[in-house]
Formats: sequence, structure tokens, C-alpha cells
Amino acid sequence: MFQIRMMEEGDLEQVTQIEKNIFSDPWSKQSFMDSLNQDMCIYLVVHKQEEIVAYCGLYVIQDEGQITNVAVKENYRNAHVATVMLRELIKRAKDKGACNFTLEVRASNNPAIHLYEKLGFKNVGTRKRFYEKPVEDAVIMWLYK
Repeated sequence: MFQIRMMEEGDLEQVTQIEKNIFSDPWSKQSFMDSLNQDMCIYLVVHKQEEIVAYCGLYVIQDEGQITNVAVKENYRNAHVATVMLRELIKRAKDKGACNFTLEVRASNNPAIHLYEKLGFKNVGTRKRFYEKPVEDAVIMWLYK
């Protein structure tokens, strides 16, 4: 059974390992630590017993939630973990006053784009050469609640 809770400092070893395994330009442990220590940030983990299987986070700035991280371990994908996790993230951000949400996603990441569309996000534009390693455009997506 999966459970969702706020990310804690003790989670960062597992979180940064997932980050390194998934992303070509991963966040450092210090980057996550800096985010955890800010009131405007919400970071969640999904765990199964002691194993972190997914995490996500955002910054709330006025009425906007900027989603910064979404990751699911490869062997837990297609189990609706990301959908449930993101719905919880959005709910918690709404409790902090966010009513609009945005994110960037690699243009080639069709599974993620499909997930975000399923959650109601709309493609509103492109950030040219946003990503490095490899260089790629980002799709800008918004969800208006």
C-alpha cells in the first residue's frame, strides 16, 4: 500500500538517488534541502514501507503553484502513483492559496505530457532550448482551477 506524506530531510538520500537515476541534470541534495526549508514550498514523497517510490514538489508564489519536480521510480510507473501524488500536491497547494499551476516538461516526454493533460493541464507554449544534457525544448503547461 502506498502512502503520501511531506518530504523530510531523512528522505533525501533516496530522493537524490531516484533523481540521479531519472534525470540527466539532477537536483543536488542541497537543492532539495534548500527547498524543504522554505515556507512557500511543498514537497511530497510516496512511500511503500521504507522505500520512497516517487516524489514531487512545487513553490507557491501568490496564487500560482510552480511545479518543479515530479519523479516516479521506473518499476512503479503505470500504477497511477504520479496521478494520485500530483492530485495531493495540487490539493495542498490550494490550501496555501494557489489556484493556478504551471510546469515545464521535455517536449519528447509524451507519457508525462499525457499525464498532465489527464489532470487538466493545457499546453500553452514552448521554451526553446530550456533543457540541457541533451538540449531540448520544454512544453509549458498550465492548469487553471
